[in-house]
Parts: sequence; structure tokens; C-alpha cells
Amino acid sequence: MSETTAPNLAGRVIAIVGLGLMGAPMAKQLQAHGATLRVWNRSAEKAEALAGEIDGVTVCTSPREAATGAAATIVMVTDANAVEAVVFDPQSGIERGLAQDGLLIDMGTTSVLRTRDFADRLRASGGEWLDAPVSGGTVAAEAGTLTIMAGGSDTAFFRAKPLFEAMGGRITHVGAIGAGQIAKSANQMIVGLTIGAVAEAFALARHTGVEPAKIREALFGGFAHSRILELHGERMVDRDYAPRAKCSIQRKDVSEAVQLAESVGLELPGLKANLDLWNHMVDNGMADLDHSALLLAIDPDSGG
Repeated sequence: MSETTAPNLAGRVIAIVGLGLMGAPMAKQLQAHGATLRVWNRSAEKAEALAGEIDGVTVCTSPREAATGAAATIVMVTDANAVEAVVFDPQSGIERGLAQDGLLIDMGTTSVLRTRDFADRLRASGGEWLDAPVSGGTVAAEAGTLTIMAGGSDTAFFRAKPLFEAMGGRITHVGAIGAGQIAKSANQMIVGLTIGAVAEAFALARHTGVEPAKIREALFGGFAHSRILELHGERMVDRDYAPRAKCSIQRKDVSEAVQLAESVGLELPGLKANLDLWNHMVDNGMADLDHSALLLAIDPDSGG
């Protein structure tokens, strides 16, 4: 675990593949601490926009090109299928551009079982995999205070740690390959279930004649007080569903946690019920709303 001051990354060349809601602010943190960036994004406009906003950015035409010559390559894409595509594509994949013993850091939320498979495949071609998903959303990414949960060898973690210290405020080496993703699954389970609990509490309050804003205020400082009550509760009260983390991503993460539990014969009934709510959001055209919009699955008349 670490909460140290971020290092000077001057002279380090870092590749970043994926410049979405999280990838772009993470890239800015690395650049602000001195790193030179080689970037690729499926929508080239985002990469060009980043290069126009900060110095020291080279826009690349493929993940392979981005990884070529980089000390480490960070992947920040939506799911395991996207990770596999950008890493293992036979022509344009990172694997083709990674140096011998090159370090690949998957900082997205990816299936545990597939992460272990990806790590084995990369190891066979001479690369080193570290899974290091993050928590804290865009607010923490922009502030450089992400919570980072890493899985991989001690050597890989040591190599990546200066980069993590530039992007994160709390850094934990959880264990071997896949352990970071297991920690993130636990995180997303708690997030998903807690958003659901706050939404249900607010719905109950509204239908029994009390303003949800007053309920939120009353709960501060008690056992129900949480970061989700603060941030997501405020978004529910304000009906502010501009995406910081999308319902589609939360659905994907909860689904992967259910699958992981099933793979070890564990029944998690509360999580399955929560997954039904996220499925409702996606199936009813609300996939791109912030995950605080889960309130609309429970109390549609509360407004959007």
C-alpha cells in the first residue's frame, strides 16, 4: 500500500491505449509529472484533442505503434473483448510492438478469468502483464487521487509503481495476476449494491412525503454515510445524470462479478437482483447515463 508523493517521470515514454472518460485525465496526470506519451484511441479525434491540449504527446495510428519504444503500455478500454483486440490483434496489437520483457498494465475493469489467460499469452511472447484497475471515477482521475488495485509479480508492480503514484492516492499490490481484478469486482459489487440501496431509500422517502435531499442530509455522519450517499445521492437529488461512469459499464462489471462467483460455485442473490436493475437500464435506453440514474429503474416518476 502506498500514499506517497508522486515522482518525477521526466524521460519516461509511456504508451496509453484508450482515452475515454478515465484514460484522458490519467494521461494528463502522467504528462504533468514529466512523462512523454504515445497514445492511441479508437476515435482518433480524442487522441488529436489531447495532443492539442498538452505537450509531449505523439498520436499513433495503432496500439502496436503506441507500444513501440515505450517503457510501459497502459490499456484503458471498456471490457475484456476490447482488451483482447488492442493487445493481441495479429497486425496492430500491442503484443507486436512491446519490447522483450515489456510491461503492459491493464487499468480497466476486465474479467478475472480472461485476465489470467491474457497474462499467460503475453508471457509466452516475452511480455509482462499487470492488472491494475482503478476506482474513484473521473473526479479522482482528474485529481490524480485514484485508488489503484494491482495484481501481478513483485517485479512488475515495482516497475509500475512510479506511474501509479502519478495517478493515484491509494495504491495496493493485492496479489498475483487477477488479484487486482478481484479487488475491483468487490469494489463494483459494493458500488452497485450501494447505489441501489440509496436509490431505494430515496424512492421510499419521496413516496412517503419526505424530500430525498433531507434524507441525505439526515444520514450524514451516521452508519449509512458513504461516499456514494455524498456523490451519487447528490446527483439523484439534482437529477444530474451526465455520465461520469455509465450504467452500461456498471452492468458489465456486476455481470462479471456474478460470473466470477458462479465459477467458484458461490451464490450471491443480492448481486443477481442488482444485476436485474442494471439490465433494465441498458435495455430501456439508459445505458449511457451516469450510474446514479439507477434511481430511474426503481422510481421512474422521480424524473430524469
